[in-house]
Amino acid sequence: MHLAAHFPGVNSTTVWTDPRSRSQIDFTSFGHLARTAERGKFDFFFLAEGLRLREHNGRIHDLDVVGRPESLTLLNALAAVTDRLGLAATVNATFNEPYELARRLATLDHLSAGRAAWNVVTSSDAFTGENFRRGGYLDRADRYTRAAEFVATARELWDSWTPDGASRPFAHSGRHFEISGEFGVPRSPQGHPVVIQAGDSDEGREFAASAADVIFTRHGTLEAGRTFYADVKARLEKYGRRPADLKIMPGVTVVVGDTDADAQEKAAEIRRQQVSPQNAVLALEQVWGRDLSSYDPDGPLPDVDPDPGSDLVQGRVRVADPLAVAAKWRALSEAKGLSIRQTVIESTARQSFIGSPATVAAELETFVDTEAADGFILVPHLTPGGLDDFVDRVVPLLQEHGAFRSEYAGSTLRSHLGLAEPVWKG
Repeated sequence: MHLAAHFPGVNSTTVWTDPRSRSQIDFTSFGHLARTAERGKFDFFFLAEGLRLREHNGRIHDLDVVGRPESLTLLNALAAVTDRLGLAATVNATFNEPYELARRLATLDHLSAGRAAWNVVTSSDAFTGENFRRGGYLDRADRYTRAAEFVATARELWDSWTPDGASRPFAHSGRHFEISGEFGVPRSPQGHPVVIQAGDSDEGREFAASAADVIFTRHGTLEAGRTFYADVKARLEKYGRRPADLKIMPGVTVVVGDTDADAQEKAAEIRRQQVSPQNAVLALEQVWGRDLSSYDPDGPLPDVDPDPGSDLVQGRVRVADPLAVAAKWRALSEAKGLSIRQTVIESTARQSFIGSPATVAAELETFVDTEAADGFILVPHLTPGGLDDFVDRVVPLLQEHGAFRSEYAGSTLRSHLGLAEPVWKG
């Protein structure tokens, strides 16, 4: 299987109140987590992106109070303190330009000796778009067409240098980009940096099948994972690709205990920390689109319906069907007699794998063996030590079972993932 580490940063998985929690922006935090991942022989280290501080009811959202540093700058620094670990940056294809981003990614690939990856994301969010000179955003229908042309253009730039080191002029003329000139960075050690795509929509699946090397998904259950896996892998043939050419890696969380019961107890406490009374109301407001600050987190759910057209929350992923989500939460609350906070805890459960080291290892192997995933992107709840237990206690069992590498076989991220170097298309 393949394993990657996600720096938790500013998301709802992170537990700020734990005394072991440290800085979300100091370089030592990034260095600790990356070195732990490399000690565990992980494929890559993964950074998310935040292009604007999110807002909730006109105020900066609590999860964004520390800010979000720029991914490629951090990964260039991490290249100096790691040797084999892949370095994956999330960079938006809606608010960037191909030449500059292709140059920065190629530079990281050279500085890291072939370990760079680009997680391609898009945005249809006008709130985020206000930070950029274009002054707006792309309609949902256009964002993937721009992303597809963006990736294709970047690959044209990377291929404008021959494998033996000769530069050739490039020219690209398309719907979104009209550029020509000469690319400033020689062909990188991997040929092209690895391309990751994060998206579960039909457009996202098709884009991943056509252009990505790895897809980052949210499907954490075995049944949902197998359905997603079969669907995406089946799309590859039309693009002349084999199933092994695209790795499917869901984002997951893990809680390891001495016994299964111990792990369940730890997981319950982590959930209580993740969903404080205040966070429970914020989560409810994200669904309802209404100011619910007067409601008691230990009381019942609101009897009013959500406002689907609300702009109470800005810069966060919108709930696709708030009325349906509210109905589901109400049914759960009524059936089990749950308060607002208890309903949020149960409805937004984060821990994907909970148990003793042996239990967690076995469940991870089951996902891979039954084609629900090719591997996993682990999202710990603590920074920077949230990966330590997994690396120290679960990875050795996976290695013992032959399910995961004991040593790196190669030096590049493509070699870790079992991906061939792209054929030069000069």
